Amino acid sequence: MKPEIPTQVSVAIVGGGIIGVSCALALARKGIDVAVFEKGTVAGEQSSRNWGWIRSVGRDVKELPLSILANDIWKDIQSKVDVGYRTTGLAYLAASESEMAGHQKWLDAARATGVRAKLVGRPELPKLIPPSKRQWAGALYGEADGVAEPLAATRGIAELAVASGARIVEGCAVRGLDVSAGRVSGVVTEHGLVKCADVVLAGGAWSRLFCGNHAIEFPQLKVHASVLQTAPLDAGLDVTINGGDFTCRKRSDGGYTVSKLGASVADLTPDSIRLSTKFMRAWLNERKYLKLRVGRRFFDELMIPRRFGLDRPTPFEACRMLDPAADPGMLNDALERLKTVFPSFASASIVRSWAGMIDVTPDALPVISKVRALTGFHLGSGFSGHGFGIGPAAGQVLADLVTGDRPRVDLADFTLERFFS
Repeated sequence: MKPEIPTQVSVAIVGGGIIGVSCALALARKGIDVAVFEKGTVAGEQSSRNWGWIRSVGRDVKELPLSILANDIWKDIQSKVDVGYRTTGLAYLAASESEMAGHQKWLDAARATGVRAKLVGRPELPKLIPPSKRQWAGALYGEADGVAEPLAATRGIAELAVASGARIVEGCAVRGLDVSAGRVSGVVTEHGLVKCADVVLAGGAWSRLFCGNHAIEFPQLKVHASVLQTAPLDAGLDVTINGGDFTCRKRSDGGYTVSKLGASVADLTPDSIRLSTKFMRAWLNERKYLKLRVGRRFFDELMIPRRFGLDRPTPFEACRMLDPAADPGMLNDALERLKTVFPSFASASIVRSWAGMIDVTPDALPVISKVRALTGFHLGSGFSGHGFGIGPAAGQVLADLVTGDRPRVDLADFTLERFFS
């Protein structure tokens, strides 16, 4: 069934993930006429496929102001709709004194931001985690960090946005931008033109393709990440943890979401070659956790046109949802390591597993920025696997950019232009 679309709005948002719907909520609360256009369904891709972490610990220090702002917004969201948000605390466990030294270095750099984090030594660890067969040296612990349920959270924020006056149109791909006199004048959807003065692109893994069709270079690649869910069990672990070779957080349904940093794969694609000079340092820095893979995806993406007209179906209609298969080998390894380290997980069984495509940038920081090359065009993408937790804050500051209000967070580190200076 053809969705009903408006003929004109003040702001059009492309993408119904957590960034897009959070921006819509913030704009609607400002009294702005805003509509979100999603080619598939709200939270169909990575916004429902992530770990559900809302963390400050371990983040790039540049993201911490967004993280602190996000924690306050999450509390407000949970007070209005149940998104499974709760403050569990989050710990990066350290297997050695050298890892503890690394955590201390991060803490020293982060302290000036006001983040609530501390080091927990070996004697205090039993207060956080169940008996372990691994001798931990300690942990970096964020007491204000927590979790939410990704699908419920994104859809809950979307419900709040609609209740505040935003419109959300699913099953409606935006093919591209309508441009007049050097500035945005609308979006061309598969169901017709929608006039608007400003556009926010929150397209996740699709953002590079969208930008490129308008001759806007955005250095972004996709990373395949796998996750599993266990059946409910009483494992005595409420704190969300990163154990290095496994990660684990308790779910609202009593099970656990389990993965590991090494459960990510970067498929070699034509864009990998085009962007190799920008991403080489990132690949080298992450080689312990990120596996490069050569396979069918290279040829699949080679067949996707980089430039296309807006008067006929586009790649955004050809694929409504990125739905890659999970990597069972990686996930089984993560679960077995968790069971080995924490005997209370011995009976854990897998209910389901899934995967998603993470949008990454060369410096693993998002772009939250006006696009200087085209007035009225704004970009919120490249969150590099960190977007869920800071999503509500990113949506808020994107809304501030659009309306010309002073963003609550300094966005100097998140400009698109940083990649070309």
